[in-house]
Amino acid sequence: MLTLLALYLLAINALTFGVFAGDKRRAASGDRRVPEKTLLGLAALGGTPGAFAARRLFRHKTRKEPFRTWLWLITLAQVVLIVGAILWLGDPETAAAVRARLAALRIS
Repeated sequence: MLTLLALYLLAINALTFGVFAGDKRRAASGDRRVPEKTLLGLAALGGTPGAFAARRLFRHKTRKEPFRTWLWLITLAQVVLIVGAILWLGDPETAAAVRARLAALRIS
């Protein structure tokens, strides 16, 4: 199960990175662009690390609003989901470690 999840995340991040790179090339050459909804959708499907890596490497969509805000909101939602999954489904030791870290950050 974890292997499939890791393969999925690798694939979606590679795809997201590639689509961002292609959009940057299209922007530079004046061709038809990839819709922002598509870029954000790929990030929402798990490609957030690939989106941030491409933005940094290609200096693409770094100042564009509201795109930037939406990408950060997607990131926040994914972090909340991951922490929630660890607390809900994770083993007791991992959940206790996450709770202790959240308490140290005064988030709990």
